[in-house]
Amino acid sequence: MTDICLYFQVHQPLRLSKFSFFDIGQQKEYFDEKANKFYLERVARKCYKPANEAILRLINETDGKFKVNYSITGILLDQLEDGFPDVIESFQKIADTGCCEFFNETYYHSLSWLVSKKEFIEQVKLHRKRMKQTFGVKPKVFRNTEAMYSNEIAQAAEELGFKGIVCEGIDRFLGWRSPNYVYKAKGSDIRVLSRNYKLSDDIAFRFSEHSWSEFPLTADKYASWLSSSQGDCINLFMDYETFGEHQWQETGIFNFLSYLPNEVLKHKHLNFALASDIIKNHMPRDEFDVPGIVSWADVDRDLSAWLENRMQQQAFSELKNLEPHARKAKGKVLEDWRRLQISDHFYYMCTKWFADGDVHKYFNPYENPYDAFINYMNVINDLKKRAEN
Repeated sequence: MTDICLYFQVHQPLRLSKFSFFDIGQQKEYFDEKANKFYLERVARKCYKPANEAILRLINETDGKFKVNYSITGILLDQLEDGFPDVIESFQKIADTGCCEFFNETYYHSLSWLVSKKEFIEQVKLHRKRMKQTFGVKPKVFRNTEAMYSNEIAQAAEELGFKGIVCEGIDRFLGWRSPNYVYKAKGSDIRVLSRNYKLSDDIAFRFSEHSWSEFPLTADKYASWLSSSQGDCINLFMDYETFGEHQWQETGIFNFLSYLPNEVLKHKHLNFALASDIIKNHMPRDEFDVPGIVSWADVDRDLSAWLENRMQQQAFSELKNLEPHARKAKGKVLEDWRRLQISDHFYYMCTKWFADGDVHKYFNPYENPYDAFINYMNVINDLKKRAEN
């Protein structure tokens, strides 16, 4: 039996207000409430609501044989709670079926691991608390921001009590091995679920690409690919916004989703599974050794999407140096400092764009990365004044 682990990352950032040099010290709000509500309403309408409705229906139609896994960022739950509580309720209905598992991550979908281990641990614990409050669960699997992973991160996740951790199935570390097996992290006993990036990206990025040799992708064709794949588990990890936003409804993505479970289940050796069940049912085949940090971002699958150029590095250095001052100030200053750790702020400053980065461009509120940098630095300088007073 081969288990299909279908996992969705669910996140929307907080976008900054236009913040000029002359706004520093003027008590201006950092975050653009109007823009954030505009983007969230769009994503909720195009993706979250129809996708949740479809997945709940598919779980019921298959008598619980269809199973899904999610990680929902704390910063998104805050926004949904404030403006779209019905979306949270729809996720809760899926959770109530018992055919859904929630992963833990950093509360703010942040670069907190790169700030300090203390900050990372606190954000993971904040997210764990939120998962308990909102869904009544204590996650067993951890997924760091943008699937950032290393041996050290895996060890930290194990220390926090997690049984499994998500990683990109990067060829240079897997070598001859397949991503379709459970591995053990080097230096710890935590289990690693590595993303099958080819099969995941066939849906997430190539589904509507007319120049793709496999276009159009149908559910029966895709199920046949899964059936012919060797391994204990096939980890299909992607952004939830794949459904309806990255791939618009007009592409047929929801029809594909609706047919997929039954097409997969026609193959008697295929089975949808929750991540924790895969970890429990399959012994690790080998040790997975990743000494440096990798991610699932862009073609390089490293940290360069956030920290490659000097603008990103300077902005992050200023953010990091504010930690002791933000902690001392507490309250709103600490909260704002944590919101400024959201990885998207640094992504907007990225000066390298590859095909798989284009999907994020239309969520970018800036004309260019230089505007993003200047705006962010003005906000950081304002926060520095508040924190040091």
